Amino acid sequence: MLPSSETSAPDWRECRIDLPSPESWLTLDLDTDEPESWALSVAEAHLGPDVAADWHQAFAQDVLWYWVGAVRQRALCAALLAPPNNSVIASYTVRELRIPNESLNLDALHAEGERAAGPYFGSPGIVEVELPLGPALRVHRLEPTDPDLDHGSIVEGVAHYVLPQAYATALECRLLWASLGLGEELGRMADELAASIRLV
Repeated sequence: MLPSSETSAPDWRECRIDLPSPESWLTLDLDTDEPESWALSVAEAHLGPDVAADWHQAFAQDVLWYWVGAVRQRALCAALLAPPNNSVIASYTVRELRIPNESLNLDALHAEGERAAGPYFGSPGIVEVELPLGPALRVHRLEPTDPDLDHGSIVEGVAHYVLPQAYATALECRLLWASLGLGEELGRMADELAASIRLV
């Protein structure tokens, strides 16, 4: 189970997610005051004591990069898919969207999704789905990691924009990965993660 840090919302305190195969995930501690030392401890535990120190440092830097991104987004919770002794395969974040109450409907979210700034490769796959938490838009996209360069890698992602039935808010739940050959499998995982989300 992946709990979030507290939010200021008066009617719920945290977001919880059930991580499939928990041993393959690293939960990001978004409340730590010492992210560098925390990331290094995560790297040492993940890679084990028999790995060279520079490998620990390199993995810690990767973890820290994802941590910084999640904190900047004001994520409620975040985790990295990294099977034991392996590198990071994907990242998952959940954040609350700050949008006006009049836009808390699927039509408004659909319009936002269609005109979101790119660049993207191809048309986004946008479909309406029903999750236990409430109605949602599922958005599948391919995008460059650095739009200003003529070369570079491509990331694939599935985001669910959820409108919880019991609360006047909206959530973005996003799984991103760079190994395009895993798209079908990770797309299903994104759906599984989104279906497990609950506010308590």
